[in-house]
Amino acid sequence: MRRKIPSTNALISFEAAARHESFTKAAEELSLTQSAICRQISALEEFLGIQLFRRTRRGVKLSEAGTAYARRVTAQLDAVERDTLAVMSQQGAQTIELAVGPSFGTQWLLPRLAEFQRQQPQITINLSSRTRPFLFADTEFDAAIHFGDGDWSGSQAHFLMRENAQPVCSPRLLGTRKQIDAQTLAQMPLLQQSTRPYAWRQWFAHQGLNVPQDLSGPRYELFSMLAQAASHGMGVALIPPFLIERELADGHLVIAHQQSVPSDNGYYLIVPERKVESAALRAFRDWLLPVARTYQPENAANAVAH
Repeated sequence: MRRKIPSTNALISFEAAARHESFTKAAEELSLTQSAICRQISALEEFLGIQLFRRTRRGVKLSEAGTAYARRVTAQLDAVERDTLAVMSQQGAQTIELAVGPSFGTQWLLPRLAEFQRQQPQITINLSSRTRPFLFADTEFDAAIHFGDGDWSGSQAHFLMRENAQPVCSPRLLGTRKQIDAQTLAQMPLLQQSTRPYAWRQWFAHQGLNVPQDLSGPRYELFSMLAQAASHGMGVALIPPFLIERELADGHLVIAHQQSVPSDNGYYLIVPERKVESAALRAFRDWLLPVARTYQPENAANAVAH
């Protein structure tokens, strides 16, 4: 069935005219005559059955419908331009479109990608933030690094590491103590991670404690937000040490208690079945798995000391 889409020339002319609210300036930008812009806009209005501009003696003004349509058309043309430039830039190159959680991507993966680029200069990795599972068929992603149980239909899951989150806080809260006992922690402000809502309850249960306020406290979506709040003395947070290596090294955060949170979930590299033979993804996988192995449970002590 033929698509109900106006001509590209008409859309480009309309976008320029809408942006400038001037047929004359649109004509100058597109190296066309003003009459050509007028014809394109008139044809588009006839196609839509809607008046996009109000004509006045002083020029043209977008109608209410024209303003709404211009917003949508601009977004779609921008997307087409980005996709076009992406395809043009990939000639002769190998590119991996990788979905990754924002905290894991910025705090752990990015600081190590320079080494991968040194080893594999012909492979480009583009990172995009995704916190929830998705269907690979509905996206342009070649792979994902996801926190969960590794069960992702139609894909291969490669285990990377557990979180092993530990209580951390500002050194001001720790004071002269080497660490804070669990009973004292229970009385302090507890910073919550919205995607790990029961983390503190699990941690206290592991200490044999039932803390009524273990679900209370300000909630933050990202570990990076938790780290900022904790470093400013707003409370104690449960954060995997490998996500705050810089903050621990700089002394902005300290380990408040050595006990970590046991978790059945972990970080996995997820590769859809249709991409398992990709040479670029195999190279990335073969580099990533040994690097991540340092942070697996049996090497947790090394991860903290790193």
